[in-house]
Amino acid sequence: MSSSSAQTSWPSERPPRPLAARDVKFPPYEIRTLKNGLQVVVVLHHEQPAVSLRLLVRAGGALDPDQKPGVASLAATLLDQGTTTMSAEEIANAVDSVGGGLGTGAGTDLSFVNAVFMKDSFDLALRLVSDVARNPAFAQAEIDRQRQQRLSGLQVSYDDPDYVADVVFDRLVYGFHPYGKPDSGTPASLAAITRDDLVAFHKANFAPNNAILAIVGDLTAGEAFAGAERVFGDWARNDAIKVDPPTDAPPPTRRVVVIDRPGAVQTEIRVGHLAVPRKHPDYMALDIASKILGGEGSNRLHRVLRSERGLTYGASADLETLKFAGDLVAETDTRSDATGEVLRLIVDEFWRLQRDRVGAGELKGAQDYLAGSFPLTIETPSAIALQVLNAVFFGLDLNELETYRDRVNAVTADDIQRVARGYLRPDRLSIVLVGDASTFASQLASAGFPQFERVPIAELDLSSADFRRRAAAPVGGARLMPAALSERRESQEPALSERRESNGLVDRAIAAKGGLERLRALRTVKAEATTRMVLPSGASSTIETASVIEYPERFRLDLVTPSGVLRQVYDGGRAWVRGAGRQAADLVAHEMKASVDRDVLRLLLRASDRELRPRPVDDVMLEDGTRGPALEYLVGGQTVQLVLDPASSLVVAERYVVPGAEGDQRVEERFADYRPVEGVMVPFTTTIRRNGRIVLERRLKSIAFNVALPADAFARERV
Repeated sequence: MSSSSAQTSWPSERPPRPLAARDVKFPPYEIRTLKNGLQVVVVLHHEQPAVSLRLLVRAGGALDPDQKPGVASLAATLLDQGTTTMSAEEIANAVDSVGGGLGTGAGTDLSFVNAVFMKDSFDLALRLVSDVARNPAFAQAEIDRQRQQRLSGLQVSYDDPDYVADVVFDRLVYGFHPYGKPDSGTPASLAAITRDDLVAFHKANFAPNNAILAIVGDLTAGEAFAGAERVFGDWARNDAIKVDPPTDAPPPTRRVVVIDRPGAVQTEIRVGHLAVPRKHPDYMALDIASKILGGEGSNRLHRVLRSERGLTYGASADLETLKFAGDLVAETDTRSDATGEVLRLIVDEFWRLQRDRVGAGELKGAQDYLAGSFPLTIETPSAIALQVLNAVFFGLDLNELETYRDRVNAVTADDIQRVARGYLRPDRLSIVLVGDASTFASQLASAGFPQFERVPIAELDLSSADFRRRAAAPVGGARLMPAALSERRESQEPALSERRESNGLVDRAIAAKGGLERLRALRTVKAEATTRMVLPSGASSTIETASVIEYPERFRLDLVTPSGVLRQVYDGGRAWVRGAGRQAADLVAHEMKASVDRDVLRLLLRASDRELRPRPVDDVMLEDGTRGPALEYLVGGQTVQLVLDPASSLVVAERYVVPGAEGDQRVEERFADYRPVEGVMVPFTTTIRRNGRIVLERRLKSIAFNVALPADAFARERV
């Protein structure tokens, strides 16, 4: 489609056509339980000579000590950073030597170890997964290193209004219930966590009778089960483990909390309350009700807030379910001066869904989307394994996987009305607003919310009932925002002379790239590229990639791998990966957010709008010895440099630091082979180095601007 025709039809507001129904055929899978209680799921897949393993342990952040959130997350991160038999370097070398992959992590209800290896390395994969899960060393040096990396990551998160809105909403909805604690911890809690805490958490929860192992790949069931028995069969049970549900979360009550971020130009909004856990019999009907309110396609919130009034780039609602509880949350962001109006409209839609019977067409649209998209969530054996793991973990009937579409289509308008009236409490919504309170506080009374709590971001404390940090925070408390952060921001504000020099560099870079008018007109970007990835060993692989960007904060990246297409999506604070079948882990989401924040076009325009104030740096030397002036930004708590060509003023490099397995890594992205595309200068070659070593080379094959995108271009696929 040409850019001119695209401009007349963008943005597309029509919902995607329902996918044609087709038979769902699960690949063969079997489930057995070893004598020590380990449940083993085997999924057969013979299309590639590869094997993937997932070990899931039924223990996550909800089991953290009350005053030390972050124990489960830190413990999981340390699993592959050294065991009693192998150092972190030896583990990494063992994985790299056969071209495998190994990862660990934790969520609210669970911890996990994932591995992907070629079939002939199946035994090595089993032994590595077993070793890191059963024998972590928790070496003090590794604890200190990971702790520092997490503290740096939290500093980035505190500058992210999405993150702040999410953790405050969870705390507001769940109170001091275990689900109200931030899984990633806080600066104070991370500082207080000791090695004894990590060892105790691991000893109390990591046991075969508290775990599930999935094996997927080019094996027979006999080979898979025999391997599991051979490697995991001697793992000792822990009969002291009790999976007792926590006490009930507090009942919903109306509360409006404003987290004041002076100078913010947008407001992050969260509205919702408690709902039901995943195993609840009303889950399906309530999930469909949430999709009518704010699911994929032309949902009510999207239609009212974006299509009819243009108040936001998008709005959504989700039923977030955990093992013992759940919540329904609507979310969006909007410009500061529209905060009161948007909040009123969201709450009105909660009332309308509770009060009015849904129409047959609206219900069918939601059902068609869910039923039609379900095959996408089970199109790979890894995705099938994840579905089976979820069913086993949540205690669901495995037949539900076979009958999913029938159960979706069996929900009636009466069911929607029943659950909407039974579970929606518009008069008891928890509401979080993160933004510049001085620009919208006066709107709230006229919007129907005269009573609200205003908390300065520098005083936010998740351990306090009123979210405010006291004059002296208690040792081991969960203060969210370091007191020095506001002073750090103020001290880094450029002086007047620096601002003038910075503005001049920004203006020249924008002019070189195509001019302010052209750059402001860019709404979407679609590109295809060939990408070569280089391993530490020097071996490399080449894949095809396709990317879609919708400014300001949405992108999708498709990577064509030997195992199929891997899709990564970031949608204004939400991140997920197709194949994982669920919302991306926090670290991944933060990495995606950081990538969005580093977008060169956004950095230049935000500086032109004076939303960001970069410092000028006279002379920066790049890895190849070339030099040029630079703009140094502080964005999302991260320092980013844009280096300009002294002659053309084009941005030729971007420099920043990211955490890595061996400590902080210097990243340099070099941009070359600039070509004009519709009046905009585009680098057709990008080379990325980490600590001086080339790790990625990307060459554009095609690129187009302002192409119309379908309404589901960034839609989250169901688990």
